[in-house]
Amino acid sequence: MARILKGGPVAAAINERTIAAVEQLKKKGVSPTLAILRVGEKEDDLSYERGVIKNCSKVGIDVRVTALSADVASEDFFAALEGLNRDDTVHGILMFRPLPKHIDPNAARNAIDPRKDVDGCGDASLAGVFTDTAVGFAPCTAWAAMEIIDYYGVECSGRSAAVIGRSLVVGRPLAMLLMHRNATVTILHTRSTDVPAVTRGADIVVASAGRPEMLGAEYFAPGQTVIDVGISWNEEKGKLCGDVLFEEAEPIVGAITPVPGGVGTVTTAVLLNHVATAAQNMAK
Repeated sequence: MARILKGGPVAAAINERTIAAVEQLKKKGVSPTLAILRVGEKEDDLSYERGVIKNCSKVGIDVRVTALSADVASEDFFAALEGLNRDDTVHGILMFRPLPKHIDPNAARNAIDPRKDVDGCGDASLAGVFTDTAVGFAPCTAWAAMEIIDYYGVECSGRSAAVIGRSLVVGRPLAMLLMHRNATVTILHTRSTDVPAVTRGADIVVASAGRPEMLGAEYFAPGQTVIDVGISWNEEKGKLCGDVLFEEAEPIVGAITPVPGGVGTVTTAVLLNHVATAAQNMAK
């Protein structure tokens, strides 16, 4: 049986670091603050917002919500965003996406001050990931995967890694983060051929394609570490599932993250730690 790489202990360890950082900042008169920018009232956004606020309260981070109507004029949206950029008491900005079609999504994500881009969605933050420099922050889900790898002592240096998916949210930035740890990385995508042969030959397999339970037993080999980033609702089974068909992969591989209870559990903890780090950087 595989070792189950649960996200709960990892998130708890990150939260401990965040709490310690927040306490030190507050002693200096700085209250780390996250600004949530939400357009409209979609239930999934509202649910996520409630979860973020709850978790912020646990680590001592203040939250401000800027809620705009779904039909807000583009210029008013960008004015609100610029106001958050200019507010020195705001240390992190979390912009809910996707935005309404009349707001340019690329212009919006790149309008966030990189110092406050705690979700790592702007080009400056992504450039920081690719160049391994302290510009902005890595996307939270990609960094959450690395936190799990570090917490459980998964060796990256000299190992081969196969990353399935090339999104700017997970696949490409995570491939760069693995390369910075001296892994040899192959990025696989919809045009890749014989994907199972590549993944079977890898020491680390990261599933971030966004296709539920697409990776069955033929994709895996004994001893591998599998990081399943995917999360989807399986109507037939009535439960959440990842990109990996867990019941087929788990008996084969050496270690695997569960869904739910894996990478997703760590992502919010990473976001809040980014807010604390941003506050530290701005206080210097």
